Amino acid sequence: MNIADRGNILSISGDATDVALAEHIIQSLWDRVSHQKKPVMVSPADIDAMIRFTNPETSSSHPSEERKKKNMSDKDQPVAILRTSTAIDDKNAIHTKRRSLSPRTENQAAYVDALRSKEMVYGVGPAGTGKTYLAVAVGVEMYEKGMIERLIFCRPAVEAGEKLGFLPGDMREKIDPYLRPIYDALNDFLGSDRVEKMLERGEIEIAPLAFMRGRTLSHAYVVLDEAQNTTSTQMKMFLSRMGENSRMIITGDPSQTDLIDKEVSGLKESMTILSKIEEIAFIQFENKDVVRHKLVGKILNAYDASKKSR
Repeated sequence: MNIADRGNILSISGDATDVALAEHIIQSLWDRVSHQKKPVMVSPADIDAMIRFTNPETSSSHPSEERKKKNMSDKDQPVAILRTSTAIDDKNAIHTKRRSLSPRTENQAAYVDALRSKEMVYGVGPAGTGKTYLAVAVGVEMYEKGMIERLIFCRPAVEAGEKLGFLPGDMREKIDPYLRPIYDALNDFLGSDRVEKMLERGEIEIAPLAFMRGRTLSHAYVVLDEAQNTTSTQMKMFLSRMGENSRMIITGDPSQTDLIDKEVSGLKESMTILSKIEEIAFIQFENKDVVRHKLVGKILNAYDASKKSR
């Protein structure tokens, strides 16, 4: 298939199914951009996501084979029926004052829906699937709409297979390296200046999990990140902090725990114990949901295949 641009006109040539697919993707991207109030840049990742999650459905097993059987020309070939993933639907888009974004996969769309409709949500799966980033985005959206009064983010301060030794500075300077991904996401949606002001006013709180003991978290949006590194006791403590008009989001990757061998991951245990509670949503991400560099998904698949072979 070839795509040529002639001024403001795109000319697409090639197999009829591929042409129909390309036309559908380009038109969908254009519709998304043209309906936004603010200028929107379409990144290569957006195009890749649209390609991956737009499914061509035809009545034949393969258009070219079917055409040969019936001696049909390209002009007479059946047109592909195209279905765009619900992940691309605008109703799943997250809008904050600073920026907007849309889920890029089916599981991300289900995750956003759960974050908005459920009071407790588990987002579990490989790194790079947007678990924490989307949780922060929905939290900011709810805060700006006045649905919650404060944002609380915590994670266990467990070193990822390294012994860092003594860390200089005050308590915040010591724990900030562990919480950097949350700061990065907040800065994207609020801006660094606004984040600092909200931290000073207590509208945003970022702390190690240990600081949650003895508290009741009311009217808050609470995210526990890297939950695979919680112990059974820590997870029970965290879950029991939930107060009036609060939402809790637990994210983690069970395959990347940094606990010592004999310790039970609080994330895995709590998912088993709470699995039958209808008010709790469990969203399981997969390697195909990785939205970092496309090579990351292939790397994770290779590791999974190696593990199974052993």
